[in-house]
Amino acid sequence: MGEGAGQRVMAASGAGRGLRGTWGADWGEVPPAAQAPLLPLQNFTKAGESDAARCSTPDKLARRGCALEDVVTPQSQQQVLEDAPLSDRAEQEPVTQLAPQRIALWLRPGEQSSFSVRFKRAEGYPVDLYYLMDLSYSMKDDLENIKKLGSDLLAALRNVTKSVKIGFGSFVDKMVLPYVSTVPAKLRNPCPDRYEQCDSPVSFRHVLQLTDNASEFESHVSRVRISGNLDSPEGGFDAIMQVAVCEEQIGWRKVTRLLVFTSDDVFHTAGDGKLGGIYLPNDSKCHLDASGLYNTSHLYDYPSVGHLAQVLSDSNIQPIFAVTGSTLPVYQELSKLIPKSVVGELKEDSSNVVQLISDAYNSLSSTVNLENSQLPPGVSVDYESHCGGVSRPLGGQARGCSDVRINQLVNFTVRVRADACLQGQHNFTLRVLGVGEVVQVELRTLCDCPCGPPEPHAPHCSRGHGNLTCGVCNCSPGRVGKLCECERTEATDLEAGCRGRNGSGPVCSGKGQCVCGQCQCHSNVRGLHCECDDASCERHDGRLCGGRGQCVCGTCRCEEGYTGSSCDCSLETSACLQGGVMCSEHGRCVCNKCQCEPGYFDSLCSRCPGCRTPCEEHRDCADCQAFQTGPLSQNCSTACNHTTVTVLPPSTVDQHWCKEKTEDGRILIFQIESTEGNIVKLRVKAKDAGADHTLMIVLGVVLGIVVLGLLLIVAYRVSVELLDRREYLRFEKERERAKGNEVNNPLYQSATTTVVNPTYNED
Repeated sequence: MGEGAGQRVMAASGAGRGLRGTWGADWGEVPPAAQAPLLPLQNFTKAGESDAARCSTPDKLARRGCALEDVVTPQSQQQVLEDAPLSDRAEQEPVTQLAPQRIALWLRPGEQSSFSVRFKRAEGYPVDLYYLMDLSYSMKDDLENIKKLGSDLLAALRNVTKSVKIGFGSFVDKMVLPYVSTVPAKLRNPCPDRYEQCDSPVSFRHVLQLTDNASEFESHVSRVRISGNLDSPEGGFDAIMQVAVCEEQIGWRKVTRLLVFTSDDVFHTAGDGKLGGIYLPNDSKCHLDASGLYNTSHLYDYPSVGHLAQVLSDSNIQPIFAVTGSTLPVYQELSKLIPKSVVGELKEDSSNVVQLISDAYNSLSSTVNLENSQLPPGVSVDYESHCGGVSRPLGGQARGCSDVRINQLVNFTVRVRADACLQGQHNFTLRVLGVGEVVQVELRTLCDCPCGPPEPHAPHCSRGHGNLTCGVCNCSPGRVGKLCECERTEATDLEAGCRGRNGSGPVCSGKGQCVCGQCQCHSNVRGLHCECDDASCERHDGRLCGGRGQCVCGTCRCEEGYTGSSCDCSLETSACLQGGVMCSEHGRCVCNKCQCEPGYFDSLCSRCPGCRTPCEEHRDCADCQAFQTGPLSQNCSTACNHTTVTVLPPSTVDQHWCKEKTEDGRILIFQIESTEGNIVKLRVKAKDAGADHTLMIVLGVVLGIVVLGLLLIVAYRVSVELLDRREYLRFEKERERAKGNEVNNPLYQSATTTVVNPTYNED
């Protein structure tokens, strides 16, 4: 089946009542507005045509001569099977907040059916609250306050409901390295001060089952002592998983379920277990022993955020994350990934926990979100919420209302669509997050036409040799044929009539069966010998005849404006035109696409990297006709008979002028003025206007470099000479100074000794 005009309907005639034989007795109910079947037209199909031709689109049936009143089109239907009234107070038994409770849908594929779902908050609806606390050493002061809050917490919740129960559990982390110290002394007492008594660390311990006795809560919690671990992240996800899946041990009722999670640090998540050699993924099963201890934490990794969110949603538990300010941003991001969860800032000593829980409960209970369970394949659901007279737009996110008061009625319009035929009945549920009730939706698709009960021994079937069902004869044993007209024993002797005109070839062209000397063709095949196949035409984009034509005996009959073997060729030319020019004059338009000449490409044949520009094409003719130079100078009159040249004096040029370099190095400047017929007019600037100064420029640059080099050498030599002279003068001064020191210094004076001989002494 398709949608709209593409949906398949059936050719029939007549009217009546009763559809149980068509829809099936396993439903117990039939579509409430269903009409009785029409009597099928017995002679609608032609010779050799399959009976499947009765089921087709309305336009095809009309072309085959089926009157509009003879067309059977089943319509989508719905029926509310259970719709208990909504309760105002929780004292009314049973308490009903969501309606209807059960609804049946019959959907045509491609059609959408809508129905209304109602929700009303009942006053005093029961609450179960489980308090899950982080017992790492940093929460020591918080534990002392928690031991005293049992009565206050129950009193706060009893302001909104008389039926409330509370429970308690604690967690630290997995009992393996590197999460906790495995030194025996540290396992017995993980406190940093060895004189202080602490409990051994645990991954999760269920301390108290849900109870309405505040004294019992305080008694159990008062016996709990603080513990400790090594790393900063805690194993809270393990604890949340066990609280969610161990329903019997925790004592959850089918009421509003709240989980208060208190911690002052972040959390471990999936993959962190590998640090401790734990690689098995969390199995979402309860592993609490008789003492309430999670005893397989060393085997299974922490759950992921998505895994935890799914389990909490399936268990209908609404978490309240009461955390300290340092970790508040982390848990706010976590709350966005877990449906129906809130985050509150916990004071360092947890003194505000009762008020925090009360505010969180009011926020959760006043928010109404409708969601669905897993849908059957090909089925989609959209929502439109009506919150106190304000409608939110249709769409997957428009499924909730906030600030809903007690006894305020909230309506949801639910739209269900099936895009494919489903086998049998399929069920899915709708529910409000945090409420234990559901709407059961029973879905079937209408992929058959109602034909009514079979007519036994119908005269149409060769005077009673078969039962007539939907215009088709179901033959009695031993009889065959479209109308049960022959015996099975003689049917094989009549195959000659099922072959081609000369009696050769495959039976029924290999596309049908020979029955009683006549071909019964397969679906979409017709003809006396099944020679005409209306589904064998070429396909384009996966559609028969590209969806733009009709397949007739293997040949596409295209709609107006299309051609080709698969109707894939458009006769339009709009995609080939730009500025009124077809394919840039370098191609032709075929099927609204340009087929370019060699060398040209892109969608409009406007690019050609190897092609000569107009300036390059006319350069040689401009050169030879204006100055009798260039490669065409010898046969200019013959090679350039299609051009006329006018030589102009020097003047200002712009970007529209051609500037091409000739073979002798000159710059030829010219302009393509016009093209008249086959004659091209060129305007060329005089030769001196385009004088080539390249050589002079090169010589000037070389000379400048030489002069500059000489100047640099001279400057270098002068600087070196000046430096040498300065150093020499300094040397002379030092030398003169050294000579003066020799005169005055006794170390440099010669020693003289006078000796007197007494023999010559006159005295």
